[in-house]
Amino acid sequence: MSGAAVSGAAVSGAAVSGAAAERVMLGPVDQIPAGEGRAFDVLGNQVAVFRLRNGRVHAVSAVCPHRGGPIADGQIDNSVVLCPLHLNAFELATGCSTTGQPNLDVWPVTVDEAGQIVISPRRPAPAGA
Repeated sequence: MSGAAVSGAAVSGAAVSGAAAERVMLGPVDQIPAGEGRAFDVLGNQVAVFRLRNGRVHAVSAVCPHRGGPIADGQIDNSVVLCPLHLNAFELATGCSTTGQPNLDVWPVTVDEAGQIVISPRRPAPAGA
């Protein structure tokens, strides 16, 4: 995978809408090739957003809890991301580690009718919740 540039959601033109920033627009989903991920700064949180080949999107912590690896650069299938440094595996939907590492946080993320990635910057759901 190509290097995942960290996009500053709060500073690179992403729109924050709703009371207490209920939603942050990260830009067009087309900026993430199918089958890859990109890292974003979402109001101070490093978040990896993945666009699966089946069209779904998932958002998890962008930093591996093991040694700080760039999760957005990891290889994915339809359910798991592998950290590129030491191949630790995490479920994309829940953030749960399948290799004994601490879990990743997850964020609610969707693609709206206009093809824009929309994420909730509220406190992430604990992994496995």
